Amino acid sequence: MTQVWLGLLSGIAFGFVIQRAGATDANEMARAHLMLDGRVPRFMVAAVALAALGLLGLQSVGLGRTLVLPTSLVATGLGAVIFGIGWGLSGYCPGTCWAAAGEGRLDAVFALLGGFAGAAAFAHFHGPLVASLYLPSSLGPLTLSRWLHPDALAAGVLAAAFLGCAWVMGKLWGRGDASS
Repeated sequence: MTQVWLGLLSGIAFGFVIQRAGATDANEMARAHLMLDGRVPRFMVAAVALAALGLLGLQSVGLGRTLVLPTSLVATGLGAVIFGIGWGLSGYCPGTCWAAAGEGRLDAVFALLGGFAGAAAFAHFHGPLVASLYLPSSLGPLTLSRWLHPDALAAGVLAAAFLGCAWVMGKLWGRGDASS
């Protein structure tokens, strides 16, 4: 039962943070995709960097666990295209969609329904898709820590790269003011 409460509280915290960052507003997301406002993308890459360091910390005390699945170029590429089309059409990624629906945004509810339909279609065709798309281009599990040892170095490199991306976005993209 503790895990349920921990999941609920961390989900509420996640929703609060992404709402405050503007990621639950489809208009803010559209401005980010058009490279007019870099606040949401900078928030997202900084969150990935901090999550990498947080996971390293949890793993160092025996609490963090990861399951690295094999990487498939074709399946991942096709999934990325479908994901991008859905995000572009709806203005939401899955996490922001749930938080926006929690805010009462009706467009997010319809985006969630579309996500459920896509998940159901994928589940229905999973077997043939794995055989035709996933297995032929599988590269096995790929991780940064496989190339960089120890894990702390890999997490540090990843965090530095993503924080560097956030800095570059701040220099190249609009800052969200009226002049951008």
